[in-house]
Amino acid sequence: MSGNEKSGTDMVHCEHCLQETNRASAIIVKISGEGKTFCCKGCLGVYELIHNNSLDAFYNQRFDWQPGPPATEVKLQASAFSDTVTITGNEHRIELLLSGIRCASCVWLIEKFVMKIDGVVSIRVNYATHKAAITWSGDKVSLDTILHGISSIGYLPHPCHGNGTADLFAQEKQDLLLRFGTAGFFSMQLMIFTAALYAGFFEGMEERYRLVFQLISWALATPVLFYSGYPFLSSALRSLRRMTLNMDVLVTLGSLSAYCYSIAMIIYGGEMFFDTASMIITFILLGRFLEAGSRLKAGNSIAEMAELQPHEALLISESGATVMVPVAAVQHGEMIEIIPGDRIPLDGRVVEGEAEVNEAMLTGESNPVLKTVGNEVFAGSFSMNGRLRIRVIGNAGNTLLAQIIRTVEDAQARKAPIQGIADKTAGYFVPATIVLAFATFFYWKITSSNTVTALMNAVSVLVIACPCALGLATPLAILVGTTTAGKRGILVKGGDIFETVSKITTAVLDKTGTITTGKPSMTNLHDYGLSPSFMQHVASLEAASEHPTGRALVAAWQGERLTVTQFRAIPGKGVSGVIEGTLWRAGSRAFMENENVQIDIKQNAHTASLEAEGKTVVLVACGNRLAGVIGMIDDLRQDALPLIAGLRKKGLALMMLTGDNQGVANYIAARCGISDVQAGLGPLEKAAVISALKAKGECVMMVGDGINDAPALTEADIGVTLGHASGIALESASVAILKDDLSLINTLIKSSSRCFSIIRQNLVWAFSYNLIALPLAVSGVLHPIISALLMVVSSLVVVGNSLRLKKI
Repeated sequence: MSGNEKSGTDMVHCEHCLQETNRASAIIVKISGEGKTFCCKGCLGVYELIHNNSLDAFYNQRFDWQPGPPATEVKLQASAFSDTVTITGNEHRIELLLSGIRCASCVWLIEKFVMKIDGVVSIRVNYATHKAAITWSGDKVSLDTILHGISSIGYLPHPCHGNGTADLFAQEKQDLLLRFGTAGFFSMQLMIFTAALYAGFFEGMEERYRLVFQLISWALATPVLFYSGYPFLSSALRSLRRMTLNMDVLVTLGSLSAYCYSIAMIIYGGEMFFDTASMIITFILLGRFLEAGSRLKAGNSIAEMAELQPHEALLISESGATVMVPVAAVQHGEMIEIIPGDRIPLDGRVVEGEAEVNEAMLTGESNPVLKTVGNEVFAGSFSMNGRLRIRVIGNAGNTLLAQIIRTVEDAQARKAPIQGIADKTAGYFVPATIVLAFATFFYWKITSSNTVTALMNAVSVLVIACPCALGLATPLAILVGTTTAGKRGILVKGGDIFETVSKITTAVLDKTGTITTGKPSMTNLHDYGLSPSFMQHVASLEAASEHPTGRALVAAWQGERLTVTQFRAIPGKGVSGVIEGTLWRAGSRAFMENENVQIDIKQNAHTASLEAEGKTVVLVACGNRLAGVIGMIDDLRQDALPLIAGLRKKGLALMMLTGDNQGVANYIAARCGISDVQAGLGPLEKAAVISALKAKGECVMMVGDGINDAPALTEADIGVTLGHASGIALESASVAILKDDLSLINTLIKSSSRCFSIIRQNLVWAFSYNLIALPLAVSGVLHPIISALLMVVSSLVVVGNSLRLKKI
């Protein structure tokens, strides 16, 4: 009967879930001119979603339908996702864990279906981690609608909390182990009886014994197919209902064909293939089990990082008392206390005490760092000794550790362009394989007149095809590559970035803080007597600057600082501010000239002399008159020359950009052996140089660390910044090297090249395997059991090849 037909006096069935509901409380609406009955608004919403997407075949073709959970249960489940949604303006974003993903075709289906929902901006599904990153417009579509949409096509969403991925993979692995163990046990017993039947086929066997052995074989094969193989059967059934095909359809068709044919042969007499049906399931379960273990192992690094975040903090109240509170309850500016042996729960600045802190989770360095008043500390680092009082910066959601975790997860979700090859193939692979299998059956049936030969060859085609290897080729390598790099202190913000790094042709290096130490020291001072406290004014003015030169000038004055108002920093030029009612400026010669500061012949001579010596020159003005000239030297980093040698060895063109004067730039470039140098550049001018290089066809990597480098880092194909970089530079960069070690830039290039070499190997293997194996199956060379084993081996080759990246 139809979905809304009466079942009893006052009871009707819901059009969507088929649950019985009272007619008085039912929702009755007209859809396409026909009355439809629903038990609740949830079912009505899901029905309209399916109907509006022209997917009514879902209802027309369903059979043996089992009523699902009431809509209220789904709604309650959806409420668990609310705290994982991030909102920026009207744009909402969430990461979900999806169970039920079997192959690359599943990823293709989910992405295509969800993108059809009005209001969804983007979706990325990672086959290796089973995570979906979804962005949508909050005023056009609700989260409930998206969740219902995903579950309606057979994939169950789970909230993505902390160790959620690892927990889900661990549960999946445990379930697969139980099913594989069951299949292995019954299949071994089945092979004993199958061997006896094969012997009887050649040597002869009494009919009564043959029938007993056949019935026992049937009994042994049944739990393998319907218990151990249940995930394949249920997934295939859902796939057929929604008129989309995945790998489980191939497995189900192959194993059920052999199973049903064998039952028929018990009745009509003939050769049976219960062993084939059982071994197909057993071997593929083995592959799935090993694959789940590999995903769990590869994804554990994120879980390990999440475990570094403490859940509670010792909050210092206004009265001075301490109370243990959840980390999420601590706000910016509040004070917390760290006792020896505890992990630091939040980012902050030390206001009292000192302690040695292990920051290996950020830098990879096992040696502790002494933290005293004024030093920054980071969540997840470990206080080894001493008691600290910290003023919190930000909150639990924006600690450096939380940003690292989000960045690694985003990197694993973002698809490399090369993944498009596999994605385009996945949508057509399974249907093409099924067509090929039917063609194989009819060809052999016509040419050999032997149904057994035709069936076995067709089953071989179904089970040997391996979209799994194709689906795993790229995401698993990206997963392993990014997590391995992260453990080395290299934070790569996307798989697409990893691919671009491997194509770099030109490396552009900033000078200050990248090639040089970024810790200049004052060597010369010309005070022209406009102020009795010249250095006090300079240090006070530079106190708010993030530039290394400014920090060095602040360190050169140990006395009291003056109050500065109307402070302004001009990236790449200088700073200005009002001190005691007078405008003071500090910066480059170009900055002073632009501000119309008067510079006489003597002052020009001092400036030119210092520049000729390769020194950075800071001009200081009081009002419109030059108050002094300061000469500073910033020496090369010890790891700069090895970096440059490594880049040159890789065949990259080198260029140095700086906002400093030409004399300093030439001096540093000569020591580094870099011939292409441009000096006196502002932030936008640096970005323009990068843009010009890209226009010539160069793939450009920019390495910088300051605010004035942010536009160039953004403009470059790849922006790389170091751990000590300013916040804006870190945000602008594609790659953040958390450890202050330039040699890791060479490691980054080596890792990315190795990663994409392995991805190419994986794709070549996946395509080559299918191109070679399918013709062999069609030609009848391969038995179905051998085909199933080869399919498993194909996936494991990709898994094993990808895990080699952990050794980089």
